[in-house]
Parts: sequence; C-alpha cells; structure tokens
Amino acid sequence: MPSNPPQRVVLLGASDRPERYAYLAMQQLIAHGHEVILVHPRLQQIEGHPVLQDLSAVQGRVDTLTIYVGSANSSSLLEKFLSLRPGRVLFNPGAENPDLAQKLQAEGIVTEEACTLVLLRTGQF
Repeated sequence: MPSNPPQRVVLLGASDRPERYAYLAMQQLIAHGHEVILVHPRLQQIEGHPVLQDLSAVQGRVDTLTIYVGSANSSSLLEKFLSLRPGRVLFNPGAENPDLAQKLQAEGIVTEEACTLVLLRTGQF
C-alpha cells in the first residue's frame, strides 16, 4: 500500500493518559511520520512533546485538524478554526458537531466524521 506524504497535523484535545484515543492518535501520527502539534489548555508537554494551550498559538500551515473534544467545547472555536484554514477537519467519534461542520464547509473547509486511528491503520489518512 503506498504511503501518504507526511502532514502537519493539529491534534485538538491532546491527552497525557495512555488509555485515551487522543493519546493513541498522537503516538500513531508520530509513528507514521506526521508533524503533530498538540493542543490542550492545561498541559505543557506529553512524553516530551510540547503542548500549546490554545489554537491561536498555532503558526503556519495546517494540513489536518483532528478533533478530540466534544461539541460543547468545539462549538465556540469556529473563528479559530477559520483562522487556521486547515486542509481538512476530522471529527473523531464522540467529537461530532454537525453545526460546526456545516459552518466550516460553507467557508470551503473540508470536514469528515472519521477516526484518525482507523484512517492511519488503513492507509487513508
């Protein structure tokens, strides 16, 4: 199976707890050669990787924004998402937000309800 080129990925809702899917996604994204930018408001680092406290601190190109926070947390972030202009936004299981997805699509941003881990494992990331 051909390997996809490395992406610059923002992981919103990063976790330092190994049992969390966001933690597994971080590990798998790194293992697949992607540049991962971790975002969580209360963490400074995870396994030696720096963590940004806010999306507004993200600089430069964003190929994929993968979301691991619920709609109660993501609904207020439309403007920050738009300022990032990610190539796509992945709403992982449990993070679905149809209203936000519709607003992003109206601004020309591709959205998917998909599991980052499954996409990585199946070569579709």
